[in-house]
Amino acid sequence: MANGRVVQTADRTIGSRQLAALLPAEVLARPGYRALADAVRTLILDGRIALHVRLPAERELAEAIGASRATVTGAYDLLRESGYVRSRRGSGTWTELPDGHGAVGAHAIVGGTGGRADGEPGIDLAIAAMGAPDGTLAEAFAWAAPRLPELARSPGYHPFGMPDLRTAVADRFTRRGLPTRPEQILITAGAQQAFALVVSLLCRAGDRVVTENPTYANALDALRHARVRTGSIAVSDAGWDMEIAESTLRQTVPRLAYVIPDFHNPTGALMPSEQRLRLLAATRATGTWLVVDETIADIALDVPAPAPLASLAPRGGADHVITIGSLSKTHWGGLRVGWVRATAKMITELTAVRVSADMTGSVLDQLVALPLMESLERSLPERLAQLRGRREALVRSLERHTPEWSWQLPPGGLSLWVDLGEPVSSALAERAADAGVHIGRGARFGVDPGTFEHRLRIPYTLPADRLDEGVRRLASAFHDGVPLAPAVERPHWVA
Repeated sequence: MANGRVVQTADRTIGSRQLAALLPAEVLARPGYRALADAVRTLILDGRIALHVRLPAERELAEAIGASRATVTGAYDLLRESGYVRSRRGSGTWTELPDGHGAVGAHAIVGGTGGRADGEPGIDLAIAAMGAPDGTLAEAFAWAAPRLPELARSPGYHPFGMPDLRTAVADRFTRRGLPTRPEQILITAGAQQAFALVVSLLCRAGDRVVTENPTYANALDALRHARVRTGSIAVSDAGWDMEIAESTLRQTVPRLAYVIPDFHNPTGALMPSEQRLRLLAATRATGTWLVVDETIADIALDVPAPAPLASLAPRGGADHVITIGSLSKTHWGGLRVGWVRATAKMITELTAVRVSADMTGSVLDQLVALPLMESLERSLPERLAQLRGRREALVRSLERHTPEWSWQLPPGGLSLWVDLGEPVSSALAERAADAGVHIGRGARFGVDPGTFEHRLRIPYTLPADRLDEGVRRLASAFHDGVPLAPAVERPHWVA
């Protein structure tokens, strides 16, 4: 697989055209061996090329990217010297990580947090999610256990989702101000599957899609996989520039726009109501499908939880809005339950796409999710209080260990978008991994390669002592006396 996916094919080989499609445009335009080596190394570190995958032969890759064979040979030599590939005569060249280098990016999710070379457990700051609330999951399983035998007597296929859970999700939308019927809900295996289904149904290769910049890294991966042309709307510490957003929509007339208006990932920003109305009107005027990611909408720490964006539209004016969400952030990422809210016609079409991929979702997960969904308002306050305490702990640690870094305190969400003051995010993430800290470097969240190299996303989802130790190790890596090489040559600026 390619174009944003983790490349893990049956024979664990990536073709020359697949690899070329993953390379930044500037590398393809002027393919030098150092730039090519750096680009491949970044793809490995991001997890967009899996470990132990065979790279194309030098001659094949040279032809695919329009470079000389000497250029590719030089790049492979650099990668071998730095430990990112290994070669064996007659077997080719395979992706690898340097000795003692812990996994980062997608590898941290697939293979665990790794830890340091001396065997000490790692600190995972790459995943902005908490463990399950104490007792809540056990109570839900206890509630589900006596009901499972009756369900087990049926075939167990519910392509749209279990009826009771669809009703519970619809009722919660209605309570939040967006009247919703069960037939407007599709239950999915998490919000990521929901988004992938929407993109698969609505977009074809070459279609224009607009996202915020920065944005959720896995959403960008899904768009790269779909081979769409991605435009962007900047989200800075000051929030959204809606004039530029409206201009971008008018000029590009995208097929789809993907936004996270509620405690935006990674910045934590909250889109004001006036801007939501403008976004609704602009996307409706251009005939653009508006996909609203509400995965973090309930993580409201300092303000009331926002109403669904679609609820602000005049009657009949939100048919182009598709809302996705999940229980991953409010309860547990290991419970793979998400949803799509759209018109009943759109839900039917999405379900047809879903059936071609996995037929149906887990009945057990959905059964366990039902009491969690129905008790969400009662269980959230304790969860949010815990997150406020951890956010405060992270701020204290940053002020103590890295006073030169800066950030905006978000009104909700799960992480801080930290400005390092210089474009060294990737180098710092690599050095921190050697110390057993795994973290989302800023470029992972950028639409364009090389952007946000001055940023780190630091979640406040771990206990206070683990956060402090993680920040201490980050600070040590940042201050260890050996200069961090900037990944890009550009002025210091704030996106």
